[in-house]
Amino acid sequence: MSAAPEATTKVADLDVAADQAIATCGGDAREAVKALLVANDFLEQQLEALRTKVSTGYARGRLPPARERKDEADG
Repeated sequence: MSAAPEATTKVADLDVAADQAIATCGGDAREAVKALLVANDFLEQQLEALRTKVSTGYARGRLPPARERKDEADG
């Protein structure tokens, strides 16, 4: 049995996205990872800002609880 076509497509899409991120960073995979971490941090900050502005009732409890973040100072 082979993998489901949908799963294969998702893997291929991830491969393309990874290749694009690396190419955007001049072929440096480490720089691509750092850029993606910065982008992820930005999105987490946006989500946290949303949580403070939207009531649980309005969101019908669909907003996941904030994750505990490990600060750089914690090591």
